[in-house]
Amino acid sequence: MQLALYNGLLYLGGPLLRRHLKKRLASGKEDPDRFQERKGHAALPRPEGPLIWIHAASVGESVSALTLIHGLLEKVPERHVLVTTGTRTSAAIMTARLPAGAVHQYVPLDMKRAVCRFLDHWRPDLAIWMESEIWPNLIMQSGKRHIPMIMVNARITEKSFEVWRKSFGLSRTLLRNFDFCSAQSELSADRLRQLGASPVECLGNLKFAAEPLPVDTTALEIMQKAVGGRPLWLAASTHRGEEAHILTAHQQLSEKRPNILTLIAPRHPERGEEIAALFAEAGLKPARRSLEQVVTDETAVYVADTIGELGLFYRLSEIVFIGGSLVPNGGQNPLEAARLGCALLHGPHMDNFADVMTVFSDFDAAMEVDDAAALAEAVAHLVGQPAERDEMAARAAKVVATGQETLTRTLAAIEGLLARRRDENS
Repeated sequence: MQLALYNGLLYLGGPLLRRHLKKRLASGKEDPDRFQERKGHAALPRPEGPLIWIHAASVGESVSALTLIHGLLEKVPERHVLVTTGTRTSAAIMTARLPAGAVHQYVPLDMKRAVCRFLDHWRPDLAIWMESEIWPNLIMQSGKRHIPMIMVNARITEKSFEVWRKSFGLSRTLLRNFDFCSAQSELSADRLRQLGASPVECLGNLKFAAEPLPVDTTALEIMQKAVGGRPLWLAASTHRGEEAHILTAHQQLSEKRPNILTLIAPRHPERGEEIAALFAEAGLKPARRSLEQVVTDETAVYVADTIGELGLFYRLSEIVFIGGSLVPNGGQNPLEAARLGCALLHGPHMDNFADVMTVFSDFDAAMEVDDAAALAEAVAHLVGQPAERDEMAARAAKVVATGQETLTRTLAAIEGLLARRRDENS
């Protein structure tokens, strides 16, 4: 009944959905060259042999999946892995970083026809859902085809939990299709059980096991030479409304350190022009990486408005502010910066990473700042106290080092399910 209502609403809302998709195409949020994939039309043939399908919503989930993909392919080299995501940024990163034996496609829209086309073409032997990306038609149609399904690294926020609790049993209908769920925390595990998932175990956070972000060493050397000995800091994965705080912090920092260089890597690189204009209007000289502008002595802010280069800027910057946290966006992933030896700062809005931040807090491995003034003060302090900065970064690195056990246990759970299914079918 609930699924019929869901599909009925999708049908009635068809004109609005098509208008929304046209807007996304016009704004560059959808890939026009690969948009047919969103309708379930495959751009690639299905490879021969076993195929494991991993669905990851966006950048964070797909990067977390990379270590899992490597582990699955190392275990059985003749396997193939299909990775689906829904954003252009994640598609670009996956295209660049997937190993041999793995391919990327855009996830189909959760319309029954698109989903059926997708599943009929790819015929996966196992489906792995990263975190808690729940699409009813994709789940139910996979279940009807008896595709084994695992939810990995599941995270259920309080807001999501309350929404699904009021779904009139839809959560139970969907979650019973999963053979196994592994949660990032005991809290998420308990919420999954209440919503109808079984069995559920807490295997830890797979994001702690992610590989270090890659870097073009030549590009890094060029940036290091351009920066010289200037003190600098990075505001990573920032959101609209946050750059105004960073501008204020930069202005306050400049009073004590006139040669401070602020780097900004926006969460959405297409906002580079907007961010550069904000600083220019304040009388500061910006430079944009997407325009191949270089850092000079006059450059006050460098806007890293490209895709897939955070690994470069984390290695360049020893002090990193995690974006999406001074505005109520839930924060971005702090683990990538911690893995590369950065001292971490963040705002009060890290709700999307509450479990992770609890661990960082326990180890005194990150510092919270509530506004632009506190951000400027924290950056100034860490610039002036390199030993303290290095100790803080080392504590953060110890936190992320715990991820290998989670990866091992997750791979064992996946291989165990595949072995049981083989025994049942033999």
